[in-house]
Amino acid sequence: MTQSTSISIPILFNREAFQQDLINWYNEIKRDLPWRENQDPYRIWVSEIMLQQTQVDTVIPYFEQFMERYPTVYDLAKADQQDVLKSWEGLGYYSRARNLHEAVKEVVTSYDGIVPNKKKELKKLKGIGSYTQGAILSIAFNQAEPAVDGNVMRVMSRVLHIEEDIARPKTKKMFEDVISNVMSQEDPSSFNQGLMELGALICQPKKPKCEQCPVQQHCLAYERETQAALPVKTKAKKQKREAFFTIVLKNEDDQYFIEQRPENGLLANMWQFPMFSQSEFDEKDFINWFELEHGVKLSVHSDYNQVRHVFSHVIWELDLIVAEIKSQDSINLEGKWVKVNELETYPFPNVQQKVVNELGLN
Repeated sequence: MTQSTSISIPILFNREAFQQDLINWYNEIKRDLPWRENQDPYRIWVSEIMLQQTQVDTVIPYFEQFMERYPTVYDLAKADQQDVLKSWEGLGYYSRARNLHEAVKEVVTSYDGIVPNKKKELKKLKGIGSYTQGAILSIAFNQAEPAVDGNVMRVMSRVLHIEEDIARPKTKKMFEDVISNVMSQEDPSSFNQGLMELGALICQPKKPKCEQCPVQQHCLAYERETQAALPVKTKAKKQKREAFFTIVLKNEDDQYFIEQRPENGLLANMWQFPMFSQSEFDEKDFINWFELEHGVKLSVHSDYNQVRHVFSHVIWELDLIVAEIKSQDSINLEGKWVKVNELETYPFPNVQQKVVNELGLN
């Protein structure tokens, strides 16, 4: 029985032929990726979390070293969060690592270390949304569950000529219903991975390679020459900009001062050189304020470039203030003094890695 959907499937759309063409193509060309070595649900889970907002080529080395360090759910569950964040350093979107760590501990505690194979149980685990849930269930357990992300919505928007705005949250649910309606019940693992591969390699956002497409004969956008107009996606709001002074303090013992970010919010629990919003100060006023606040005299070095980092919703611009203080001076900040060679043992987010690179401390 097919599921009802608010997006109608064309009467002449041949589901079986579409499924077979897609799966045959996938089995012929699928890339040799480390998480495809087997159907271990833990490995697939880790890979899907890493692949969120991140390119495959970037993920591969991170995945391999992560799995070498934490080969089982038990290894990851007993790891210290700071070590997990350090393993994730450079991959970005660090809440993924924190959520994965917490969820794996729940799997060990509540499910005897066995990744659940039921929607209701998977859904309860931190950081697992509908896409990751569908990917785990279909790829690891071969269950006919949709795994819908931007790639999949783009492919199916073109194949079925769907003009719903994919930027709207409710549209994703519509596409989940569509995929449930047209997906293979016999081989949902290959079907879902085939859609993902098709979106990554052929049905790309710009200049899709229609002449190489294995499902070209099923594609209404190709038939109507409307590939460039699909999918429909309204533009996101313009990212706001936030400017900070980042003060890099060095004492006479060649130690640098670093602090840990709060437990909640952006880049939670990561480490950084102290940052202060520029909304209240210009640079001269900030230096004067800092000296008065902490009763120290700063010997300031200039000539460093501004560090800029783009997050999904905000752009940070960091002006670096590199200053030396006497070793006996104390500052009223929570943190620690560390040697240069110790910096690499702390998990720094990408934006702070750029600071390290700018200063030549790596």
